[in-house]
Amino acid sequence: MKLYGHPGSTCTRKVLTTLAEKGREAEFVSIDLFKGQQKSPDYLAKHPFGVVPFLEDDGFTMYESRAIIRYLDAKLPGPKLTPGDAPSLGRMEQWISVEQSYFTSPCMTIVRELVFTPMRGGTPDMDKVFKARGETGKVLDVVDRALMSQAYLAGDTFSLADISWLPYLQYLSATPHGTLITERPFVKSWWQRISTRPSWKKVNG
Repeated sequence: MKLYGHPGSTCTRKVLTTLAEKGREAEFVSIDLFKGQQKSPDYLAKHPFGVVPFLEDDGFTMYESRAIIRYLDAKLPGPKLTPGDAPSLGRMEQWISVEQSYFTSPCMTIVRELVFTPMRGGTPDMDKVFKARGETGKVLDVVDRALMSQAYLAGDTFSLADISWLPYLQYLSATPHGTLITERPFVKSWWQRISTRPSWKKVNG
């Protein structure tokens, strides 16, 4: 099994965390995003949209991190990260969809403006930051209410839904707006539970 990605990439980190939860290693091929290697002809022949990650598994290939983690959980032995009962499965899929549709974009706007823009010598657009903060907070309010009655997004067990949120929350926590996590008691407790898992410590480290 071979994984093409970048260690700082949120989507690559989802796949690496899933592999770690399953107790499995994959050969890692680093794609230099800062040099634009993901847009090279060789890589575009693998991934037509020119982003990471990309998975090769004994002749089978696929891209899109949320699809890859579902594939890995279905194929690999180890703890199941997909609930077996229909209601919990539905909640898992719901929260993966919420992450993709409502959370990731405003969350990463904050991160891009406050972390990556200064790294490139630019000045953050604070209007974008504060707008994104409001949108991110609204989503986390919904998450906080859901977590009042359950330990994880899908219910009482850790799942692919939690993995899907981890990389974005990690980056957000490293900005001054990490308070969006800590000022919501149930989100804060959930974040402490998922961010201290050995799999995430391995990937984040």
